[in-house]
Order: sequence, then structure tokens, then C-alpha cells
Amino acid sequence: MPIPLLTVDLRHEADIVLARLRTRQVAERLGYDALDQTRWATAVSELARNAFEYAGGGHVEFMVDEPSASPRRMIVTVRDEGPGIPNLQAVLDGSYRSPHGMGAGLLGARRLSERFTIDSAPGRGTRVVIDRRLPPRAGPFTADDAARLAEFVMRQEAASPIGELQAQNRELARALDLLQTRTADVERLNAELEETNRGVVALYAELDDRAKDLKQLSETKSRFLSDVGHELRTPLASIANLSRLLLDRVDGDLTPEQEHQLTLIRRSADSVIELVNDLLDLAKIESGIVTLRPTEFTVAEVFAALRGMFRPLVPSESVVLVFDEPTGLPSLHTDEGRLSQILRNFISNALKFTERGEVRVRADVVGDGAIRFLVRDTGIGIAPEDQEHIFREFTQVEHRLQKRAKGTGLGLPLSRRLAELLGGEITMESTPGEGSTFAVTIPTTAPEANGRAVPADRATPRMSA
Repeated sequence: MPIPLLTVDLRHEADIVLARLRTRQVAERLGYDALDQTRWATAVSELARNAFEYAGGGHVEFMVDEPSASPRRMIVTVRDEGPGIPNLQAVLDGSYRSPHGMGAGLLGARRLSERFTIDSAPGRGTRVVIDRRLPPRAGPFTADDAARLAEFVMRQEAASPIGELQAQNRELARALDLLQTRTADVERLNAELEETNRGVVALYAELDDRAKDLKQLSETKSRFLSDVGHELRTPLASIANLSRLLLDRVDGDLTPEQEHQLTLIRRSADSVIELVNDLLDLAKIESGIVTLRPTEFTVAEVFAALRGMFRPLVPSESVVLVFDEPTGLPSLHTDEGRLSQILRNFISNALKFTERGEVRVRADVVGDGAIRFLVRDTGIGIAPEDQEHIFREFTQVEHRLQKRAKGTGLGLPLSRRLAELLGGEITMESTPGEGSTFAVTIPTTAPEANGRAVPADRATPRMSA
């Protein structure tokens, strides 16, 4: 039960002033600041005035929540035994208009209170309860504290109407001064926000210009790569085919030196062909010209093709290329060529940078409807600070094996783009001196939102030697 403090009877008009005074005194003793004291005093005086004018009198009761309540509140109840308030809901909605001003006091008291409840009916009078949380400085407030507070307040001399009016004017002046200060703060804040908004607008305009420049630069880059790549295709194909014909002795036998030179020419042509193919793929992806060709296939079929392709490319007998037998894996409906291209890059890099040990390829099911392909090697590994750099275009990590194993620096960046195109992602783990594991996880069904599937006869084929 709430702890009662004191009661003010409303028998005379001067009691309205007394109720206001007692409210301010109680609020001050409970630790409310000056502004909250004014809110309390104004709300209670409005309710007391209504009770006196419309019901001929009433009572104002002051209470504090019991110690177990959380949060604790100061509670003021104004009750009368008058005729009740007709059209109560219209009054509370603010839609009721009375020549006597009925409703203005109730609405004002409700705005000044944290909680406001009212019960009114003909023949039963009106009961209004308003409350507000106690300030932290109020501390633990017991029944003994309530008795001492009531005794202190009752000892205070009742103010005359003029004195209370003067106090009310002072409160109003403080409130207006505070309002003016806050208005100035709001105006200053609005000016700062306006200045900030202008800066943000200017920044967005600059970012928009930069975005347009970057878009134009990207389009120019893609167009350049595409044009150069297509211009190189014919002469590179001619070099590769002619060198193959000569190495096959179509036009006669070759000396050892001629065979050596033609082999170098063929290898150089193959390297440039690989670079051109990667550049063309990057240009098509960046320009949005996506050529997905989904087909139905199994992991075993992919592994069989890769096994046959890389068996003659294993650099030495000290390195073993192992394909784990895929069992219990679902079939895939995605672009087999793009997936094989990613795995070829992984396996090729693993073989290049593994001097002894093994390169192991396997696949397993992860999540819901996805397959993860892993290529694990026992090679040189990659330092943590270089692991993100290797996915940048034309970037290669310096190592003595790098001189022996030439590359374009486009394989991993292209593989990441292709994985995203297939709706998947690439992850890696690597420890210098122990080896690396590259993994690509893709859904078993290619997502239509990530690309545009085109018929095989319309897709631009990769150049082959």
C-alpha cells in the first residue's frame, strides 16, 4: 500500500493556493528539481481548481509508493463528490468545447504528469490520480520519513494568495528562461544540422561523381581487355598451331636445338593464351556479360576429367596427386565448365608450389543443398599477411618457386569471381611451411539471380591451344 503523506481539504478558494503550495513543498522535500516542482504544482492546482469550481470542494491526498515498488512514485489524488464530468471522453480527446473552459485543466494536468487516470460518473463524483517517478536522490523513503515530511510541511506558514502568486510568477519566469535557453540550443543545433546536411549533400554529390568515374573507368577497362584479347586470339592461335605442327614433324625432322626452341615458343604461346582467356573472362564478368551454361553432372565426372588432365602435369615423383572417391554426394545442376575452371586453378597452383608430399582433392556436403570442394597440399604455404593479397589481380607472392612456376596472377581473382557467379564462395587456410587448403562451396543448383544462362552455341568459348 502507498504511504500517505498529508491531505488538503478544498473548502475555500484560498485552499487552491494552499494545495499548490503544499505540492511544491512536498516535491521539493522529495528531491524533485525546480522544473518538476513547477510541473507538480501546476497540475495539482488545476485539478484542485476544477474540483472547487465544478464540485464545490474536495480533497487533495499526497502519497508515496511503498518501499517494494519499482520504480517508486509520488502519487497525488484529487477527489470530489460533485455531479461528475459529462462528455468525459470528448474532454480528454480535446474535442469538447465549453464556454466555461471545462477540460483545459484536465488536459493540462495530463500533459504535466507521467501517468494520469480519471474516474468520473454522475452521482459518484470525480477521482483523478497523477503520479511521477521519485528522483534518485529521494533515497529509501519509509513511513517514518513520511511522518517527518508531513510534520515539516505542516509547520510551514501558509502563503497568502498574493505571495503564492508571486512565487508562481517566479516559477513561470524560471520556466520561460529555461525555455528560452533550450530554444537557443535547438536553434544552434538546427544550424549545425543544416551545415552538416550541406556537407553530406556535397559529399554525396562527390561520391556520385566518383561512382560515375569509376563506372566509366571499369567499362573502359573491360572494353580494352575485351578488344585486346580478341585481337590477340588469332595470332596466338596461329603461333600455337604452327608450333604444334612443327613439333609433330609434319614438315620434316627437327634438330634438337630446333625442337628446344619450338618447345619454348609453344610454352610461351600457351602462357599468353592462358592470360588472354583469363582477361576475357574477367572482362565479361565485370561488364555483366555472364555466360552460365548449367548442365546435370556428378562430382565423380568432374574428378575423372581433372584426373586425366593433370596426370601428365605432376612435376615429379615426389609429389602425388590424389582424388578422394566421392561417395553419397548429390548430382549438381550448374556450370560444369566454370566449376572445373576454379578447381583447375586450385590444383595447378598446388602442384606448382608443392615440392614433395601430396595434393589431395575431395568433396563433401555442407549445409542445405551445397557441396564443398577442397584442394589440400603440403607445399610452401602462404603467410597470413599475404593471404588476402593473392586474390588481387596480377598479384603474386615472392618466393623462390615463383621464378620456376610462372603465372599470370589472375587465377585466384578469377576463381573468386566465378565462385560468386555460381552462388558460392572461396575460403582458404594456410600455414607457411606446412601447406594450404583452398575450398570452394557452391549450391547444387545454380542460382538464376546471379547470372544469365545462355545456350552453348551462343556462349563465347575459351581459346585453346
